Amino acid sequence: MPYAIGIIRYRRPIEEVLAHVEEHRAYLRALNEQGILLVSGPLSPRNGGALLLRLPEGNVEARLDEIRDNDPYVKAGVVQYELLVWQPGIGLEALDEL
Repeated sequence: MPYAIGIIRYRRPIEEVLAHVEEHRAYLRALNEQGILLVSGPLSPRNGGALLLRLPEGNVEARLDEIRDNDPYVKAGVVQYELLVWQPGIGLEALDEL
């Protein structure tokens, strides 16, 4: 299965971002329940966040666009996403077991 790393960068003041945090977290929980999101969390200092994604085979780029575009943060215009398809090597077996 393909993996991807997502970097989310806040583009508005933190107060504006936090106004959408509960919707964003609910969205991420749904991705986690689907087995797509393996782990996520804010960066330190709190200027964004990171995601580790496992995607089904197929059109990975289109799926990543869909993940980004459906995030309430993106819909509110408070963040910028960078999504990178990733080919893990060392530790792949442990990652596949998650």
